[in-house]
Amino acid sequence: MIFQRAIRRELTHSAAGVFTALFVIMITTQLIRLLNEAAQGSVDPGAVAALLGFAALNYLAHLLSLSAFVAILLTLSRSYHDSEMVVWFSSGLSLTDWIRPVLTFALPLVAMVAALSFFLSPWAVSQSADFRGKLSNRKDAGQVAPGVFQESSAGDRVIFVEALADDTSQVHNVFVNDIHPDHLGVTMARQGHQEFADNGDRFIVLQDGRRYEFPPGSPELRILEYERYAIRLETREARGIEKTPKNMPTLELLTIDQPAHRAELMWRISMPISAIVLALLSIPLSFVNPRAGRSANMLLAIMVYLIYNNLLTISQGWLASGRISFGVGLLVVHLLMLALLPLLFYHRIAVSSFFRLSR
Repeated sequence: MIFQRAIRRELTHSAAGVFTALFVIMITTQLIRLLNEAAQGSVDPGAVAALLGFAALNYLAHLLSLSAFVAILLTLSRSYHDSEMVVWFSSGLSLTDWIRPVLTFALPLVAMVAALSFFLSPWAVSQSADFRGKLSNRKDAGQVAPGVFQESSAGDRVIFVEALADDTSQVHNVFVNDIHPDHLGVTMARQGHQEFADNGDRFIVLQDGRRYEFPPGSPELRILEYERYAIRLETREARGIEKTPKNMPTLELLTIDQPAHRAELMWRISMPISAIVLALLSIPLSFVNPRAGRSANMLLAIMVYLIYNNLLTISQGWLASGRISFGVGLLVVHLLMLALLPLLFYHRIAVSSFFRLSR
């Protein structure tokens, strides 16, 4: 009992250290990416902290799963290297007896991975997209500036206003160039004013002007004269964010039988399953010959981890393209890794027995 408590304490400390290191690396890389976007003007500098928080929530499930895997590897490898495993085996215990303390340590983390994968990560992706949309809307809504050609965030409209009244409600000498799939439009007016709709959308209402339309590849020109012409600085906020499989709630994802949605559901279910399978795989993978270095088993463990994740990614891609069914995509990779588990246990037990006899 004392030994198991000591093992759980060491596993917890190792996991905390590994998670902290991985979290700092993740935060640093995401911060560099967001600061680069802010420098290019695609992200408001004041929004970097919020977007960084959403990105952190999205990556937490991966970090927890990897932290548990590495922590178990490090703890058991140290036990081999310090010959503590000799005491373990001499007391009549087998390598398989590590399964219980490892699962006791790993299951709370697996539950956290499941909660993140099913609920918090999709919410974070949705909030990040919504937040970016609101920032883009704010940029569009505030783009009427005198003497400056302002392009919309979608890149389909350019607005030029020569002058604004002191209260910014009236605009003078307005030029608007908009691009549509079937025509190019140029709208001009001597004056106009700004209005707000009930939902908060902002409009420029032009008065007594002309609009020119040019169908692409055609010499035809249409000239329209108007008394009143309203241009909305369109907001995604009014339309709502576009739903994709990645930002869709899991309960809603369950009701849609489309390959892309099934693939995303398979990935979310696979996250906690892979976390517990990796925790079990780390037990036989942690074997270290005390007379040799620790690098060989770590390289093998990293290779197994990469193969596992790549196979899951391939299965997700095949499922999204409709090449395999949902059941096959969800089960085959995990069953393959579980089938590897008894082989690794048998091999490590045989090797451990050989080293004990050689002593």
